[in-house]
Amino acid sequence: MKTGSTRTARGRAGTTDSAAMIPDRPDSGAHALVLVGGGHSHVEVLRRFAASPPSAARLTLVSTGRYTPYSGMLPGLIAGVYRFEDTHIDLALLARRAGAEFIEAGAARLDTGRRALELDNGRLLRYDTLSVNTGSQPDLSRIPGARAHGIPVKPVDSFLKAWEVLRRRGRDEGLRITVVGAGAAGVELTLAMQHSLGGAGGRCEFWLVSDGPVLPSHSAAARRMVQNILIARGVRVQTGRAVVAAEPGRLRLGDGRTVATDATIWTVGAAPPPWIAQSGLTTDPRGFVAIDHHLRSVSHPEVFAAGDSATLLAAPTPKSGVYAVRQGPLLALNLRRAIAGGPLARFRAQRRTLALISAGGRYAVASYGSLALEGRWVWRWKDWIDRRFMARYRED
Repeated sequence: MKTGSTRTARGRAGTTDSAAMIPDRPDSGAHALVLVGGGHSHVEVLRRFAASPPSAARLTLVSTGRYTPYSGMLPGLIAGVYRFEDTHIDLALLARRAGAEFIEAGAARLDTGRRALELDNGRLLRYDTLSVNTGSQPDLSRIPGARAHGIPVKPVDSFLKAWEVLRRRGRDEGLRITVVGAGAAGVELTLAMQHSLGGAGGRCEFWLVSDGPVLPSHSAAARRMVQNILIARGVRVQTGRAVVAAEPGRLRLGDGRTVATDATIWTVGAAPPPWIAQSGLTTDPRGFVAIDHHLRSVSHPEVFAAGDSATLLAAPTPKSGVYAVRQGPLLALNLRRAIAGGPLARFRAQRRTLALISAGGRYAVASYGSLALEGRWVWRWKDWIDRRFMARYRED
């Protein structure tokens, strides 16, 4: 857990120039709640606030885009099973229903001393309570050349634009496409892209490269099942081989070998938004907001965080959308209680979670503890769950 950086970050935030830019405290007396990010937890907060608005509160949602993707359906979008509107939530609509102001911008700097958030469009927002649910992005800082030679899977909107160009090239030319990272995201993305580009008999060749095994956080049964699917689909799987550098047209591996590639997709690791490091908030060793069982910052009680942007210090969980979804209801409750000055509830992470992993097209794998199942019926089950989830956030 980082502790020394807090004092330094506060010192930078407290400069004279910064103080001159801080907006005055509103005279309305309303509690200013600012939600940063349109992640899975915050969409549930907005849905619940729309159904039962908190009294004496002024709500603001800040997000880099109007439409936020539901991670569970993105492989289906890439595979061509779903449409954009099937897989994205309209944040502006959701905010309006909750009585919140929606600002399409990104966070640039957080001044925790003066409780003000500076946006990348120059606007400053004063808050009484702040909640962070911005997600994460692939950590490319340790791989030389990764940013210049490849496409990170996040931000999702940028990836989808790049994927459309890559998809057209793949159909016209035939490409060797390499996905780096063999967690669930890498597996799903590989099989979804392959399905879109003609499957195992298509013109494109797919490689999946990882320094660890396929699905490292899942059971041996699930790993074997997914590995067999990848091999049956003709994907070249290279595990136990770390990528140490990216160069034009090739990747260098830790064992000295190289992999030729026409396009590289990065799904490795996870990194927090850079502004968190300068915020003064206590973080975990990787830079994510350190939170307690109330989903509240361990250093700043007026700040909450959930999903991939945070780490529950007492019980760390994988960076997965399933936890952000499950934190949403409790986050909404605790934000409501923070506004009212009431006692906070505790979040209890489940020891086991059900993972439904897309395997290209209408096929999926279910992984729960030591149990693993596969088939088209698993995909139909997953499709039913995903569509039911998205229906909560549609216009009535």
